[in-house]
Amino acid sequence: MTMGNRGWNADYAYLRRVVLGRSRNVLHPARDYLFEARLARLVRKCGLNDLRELVEHMRRTGDGELEAAVADAMTVNETSFFRDLRPFELLRKELLPALIAARHRTRMLRLWSAGCSTGQEAYSVAMLIREDFHSLQGWKVQVEGSDISNEVVERAKAGTYERLEVNRGLPARYLTRYFDRTVERWKVKPAIRAMCSFRQMNLCEVPLPFHQRFDVILMRNVMLYFEPPVRRAVMAEARRLLAPDGVLFMGATEQPPEMEMWKAEIVNGACFFRPVKR
Repeated sequence: MTMGNRGWNADYAYLRRVVLGRSRNVLHPARDYLFEARLARLVRKCGLNDLRELVEHMRRTGDGELEAAVADAMTVNETSFFRDLRPFELLRKELLPALIAARHRTRMLRLWSAGCSTGQEAYSVAMLIREDFHSLQGWKVQVEGSDISNEVVERAKAGTYERLEVNRGLPARYLTRYFDRTVERWKVKPAIRAMCSFRQMNLCEVPLPFHQRFDVILMRNVMLYFEPPVRRAVMAEARRLLAPDGVLFMGATEQPPEMEMWKAEIVNGACFFRPVKR
């Protein structure tokens, strides 16, 4: 191994430590190749020539904002409207009707998209409710979205999407009913945006700043790169924030680390979890 290779390995190890410290995401060395592409814009923004200069600058200055920007850039933000349709169909046909019946006195429904990225999941839920549950007019329906990346949260707040983004998973009737066309983009209509709110938040910084419980939590493909102790802490917080009769959705390959605290249910190929009563 050459001295140059050893230098690069040290730089990549430093960047992995920064990401771990800021987001608790564990990046395997096999994914080091992603740094070059995902940090290219940040390198240019800092007026630097390449990734090595960025690392040298970070080591020298200890710039906390820059470290946070690196962690943001390396966060996986893959999303689309109605991604994996099965949970949405299950919400529409069975889970939401049951929750609505149980909430007839409070007339309030709260849902949380954790790791919301640019907002498609939260807006998908809001559109589904608007489309299929007309009885909720006059209810207080809140869809919260949170993500560690401030950049994607700002995009979610704007609710503006490129043609390619609205072509991924969004039914044509939803596009015409719930979006306004701009020159080259589509913007979520005010009535749907009013149902949703978004905030920058690190799931690992518990307790989380929510003051009311949620009826539905969507935490799908969020914890793939967390270490086991972090997963346990995040799931304990999710359990605290979920209503006793609420439901939790995770990614298709995920499950809570402490299954004795959760009851898994599978309906029509979609898996969700309920908190076990203590």
